[in-house]
Amino acid sequence: MPVANRAREGFLHGREPAESSRVNAVVAGVLLIVATVASLISGRFLAPVTDSSSLGDAAAQQGQVATGVLLVFIAALAAPGIAVALYPVLRRFGEGLSLGAVAFRVMEGVFYALGVMVLLSLSTLSGAFVDAGSPPDQHFTTLSQTMLAQYHWLVDVGLLFAFSLGGLLYYLVFYRSRLIPRWLSAWGIGGVMLLMIAAVLLIFGVITPLSPGQIVLAAPIGVQEMVLAVWLIVKGFDRSVLARQ
Repeated sequence: MPVANRAREGFLHGREPAESSRVNAVVAGVLLIVATVASLISGRFLAPVTDSSSLGDAAAQQGQVATGVLLVFIAALAAPGIAVALYPVLRRFGEGLSLGAVAFRVMEGVFYALGVMVLLSLSTLSGAFVDAGSPPDQHFTTLSQTMLAQYHWLVDVGLLFAFSLGGLLYYLVFYRSRLIPRWLSAWGIGGVMLLMIAAVLLIFGVITPLSPGQIVLAAPIGVQEMVLAVWLIVKGFDRSVLARQ
């Protein structure tokens, strides 16, 4: 069969050339690093809003909070981008699971954005509190505590579930297809299951956000995704598996 006809047939059947799959792997790996680093670093910048005991601290550290918000928006864009970058390759091995992974990671991005909008509102409330002379009025305190609770429900429960379900779906495709080593896929499946357990424990109040318990349960998937990112950038997908499709 002429080369042109083979290429045309591969295109009609949705078969990506090896070079294209390599690009998808590198993009997904880079986005994994960007999303993880941006999310972790943002926590330090957002501390005047999320961890402060004084409502006025956010107003005093507006530049720092703004940097944290920018980092969260970067994570919100990078997280869905991971599943989108993987989709053209993974759909050949499980289109339904791959599409579901995209949907849940888009939801993850939405939870990121909703959470940061709550923090921006809380920052505005902090400014109003300072402008009012930091009155000993419990209404400010009650409102700030309510908004902070909303943030934690969005990010520490909703976002964790969306991330975990999205990750679980594409790790299942990885495991079935052997596009990456099965030990790495199994590690991912186990890691997201532990993260879902953390979300359930948060709902029932067994652990608290950013407590040692949550960190221990989140650590395996955090490390795994960095290993996966390096693997995708350096090794890419198994070419022998791609060749059989």
